[in-house]
Amino acid sequence: MMHRRTLLKTGAVALSTPAWTSQAQQSVTLKFHTFMAPMSNVWLTMHKPWMEKVERESGGRIKFEAYPAMQLGGTPAQLYDQAKDGVADIVWTLPGYSAGRFPRTEVFELPFMMNNAKATSKAYWDYVQTVATDEFKDTHVLAVNVHGPGVLHTKDRLVKTVADLRGMKVRGPSRQTTKMLGYLGAIPVGMPLPSIPDALSKGSIDGCILPWEVVPSIKVQELAHFHSEFEPAAGALYTATCVMAMNKKRYESLSPDLKKVIDNNSGLSMSAWFGATQQSNDPAGRKTATDRNNAVYTIPAADAQEFKRKAAVVEVEWMADMDKRGFDGKLLRDTARNLIEKHGKT
Repeated sequence: MMHRRTLLKTGAVALSTPAWTSQAQQSVTLKFHTFMAPMSNVWLTMHKPWMEKVERESGGRIKFEAYPAMQLGGTPAQLYDQAKDGVADIVWTLPGYSAGRFPRTEVFELPFMMNNAKATSKAYWDYVQTVATDEFKDTHVLAVNVHGPGVLHTKDRLVKTVADLRGMKVRGPSRQTTKMLGYLGAIPVGMPLPSIPDALSKGSIDGCILPWEVVPSIKVQELAHFHSEFEPAAGALYTATCVMAMNKKRYESLSPDLKKVIDNNSGLSMSAWFGATQQSNDPAGRKTATDRNNAVYTIPAADAQEFKRKAAVVEVEWMADMDKRGFDGKLLRDTARNLIEKHGKT
């Protein structure tokens, strides 16, 4: 009888062990998809290091199939839905490519809102966690960030004042930035980043707004010969919002220890790191223009006032739009500003 009990007990342990071992030793391969080019600063200094860190901290049990430059197919505007639907496991994209779909996050794209990318990215994360908790409800959000100050890049004419923009066809990345360009007197053209080189070459646009760091990845310094930035005291013309999102079911399917690895590489600190890293690449991007002897003009704070005055309508309209959608536009704007100020001090 004792022998039979021992066998039964041993058998029970043996039967239970494979399930425990399978869970503890789970290995997964995640598909990471983005529109950024494989030689872009964002891919080389943000996305690849992030994936490598996750792989390392998981002991090699999380691996990535990396797909830059839309290699899994689709368009940049479809990336968020690819994460939602499981076409990709993780994506990095601009919510602004889906005009009006993520309206509350647009507050960070408003003219002269951001101070620096690290502080504003931290503010963006806190904002999503507090007053926009369902903005990205269809996915599991890993991090959010903004890039450094937006710069005007033009083919044939240097922009020193608002008047210089009149009648120029200028690309913007989102509905708030294109509205801003319109109020500044330009003819706004909305398009994602990968479309810019062809549009500049063919004359479909006369210029674009971009942070310095992304300029070399699409060779804007070769296609546009004039660049207008704002001195720091004037503030940033604009920034764009970015999100790294994961398929919910894929995240939930991870074993607790692998989930913890993902969690440890998500959130406030990772958002801050993305923002700081992206802006840290601005000087190198700027150098590609100055190395070609392109004209780089810094708009002084005094002259920036006219830009601010004309662009202020965008903020007013955005708050009114939020009110119509059932949100408190002023509260959202004030929350974003207070969070930017708070993280800017720290």
